[in-house]
Amino acid sequence: MPRYTAELLNQLQHADGVLVSVESVQGSGPREVGAWMAVFPQTLVNTIGGGHLEFQAINEARALLMREDNTLTTRYALGPALGQCCGGVVHLKFERISAGDAPALKQRLLANGQPLALFGGGHVGRALVNVLSTLPYNVQWIDSRDEIFPAHLPPNVVCEYSDPVHAAVADLPSGASVLIMSFSHAEDLDVVAACLKRQRLHGDLKFVGLIGSKTKWATFKHRLEAKGFTVDELTFVTCPIGVSGITGKEPEVIAVSVIAQLLQIR
Repeated sequence: MPRYTAELLNQLQHADGVLVSVESVQGSGPREVGAWMAVFPQTLVNTIGGGHLEFQAINEARALLMREDNTLTTRYALGPALGQCCGGVVHLKFERISAGDAPALKQRLLANGQPLALFGGGHVGRALVNVLSTLPYNVQWIDSRDEIFPAHLPPNVVCEYSDPVHAAVADLPSGASVLIMSFSHAEDLDVVAACLKRQRLHGDLKFVGLIGSKTKWATFKHRLEAKGFTVDELTFVTCPIGVSGITGKEPEVIAVSVIAQLLQIR
């Protein structure tokens, strides 16, 4: 997770550690392949699922720190002997890490994040970035107002000034999800149109969500139809965004609702 990646990199400035990662899983396991934790002499960062598996992995990692070994792979059967009843088998990889490994570790741990483009640096955008800092997304945060971005950002967020803002759509990575919530309905409309045009040409966006009410979307639909987009093409846009049943309007509530929706389509 990005926030834990930042914490790991910070800890590495003070002490060597061991990166414990889930290398393979047969049957049921507490975490998926690629999940990791970092074990340091006095602290831990992140989790591989807790329980006795994690307890034994912590002991193994700290023992590795006391030896000269650099890597180790260990098999764990998640049965009665381990005090767990998952019934699966997990292979954990242990790697000694130090401050010199920081750049490569950052790139590696963020490499599998899902691409997400967030148009709009307002209150909801900031709330979304705060939550996304804990999740496996690589966020491209885009606005036509360069001065609105905060000075300090999570490691998985890159800010981009774009004027006109919709010009950034052409350069989004393939498979990106797009969330649109600029300060201007005119900008929102331009970004939606750019996304639909890209989808028509390449079909490579995963999700396009627009903040707003049903009334806003009804107005947008008429304007987009006037621009030549078909009814079928317009069904690709989700508006309003967020899971149903959550009615709160606070930015943090909206952010959680929208991210829950994104997680359903991963």
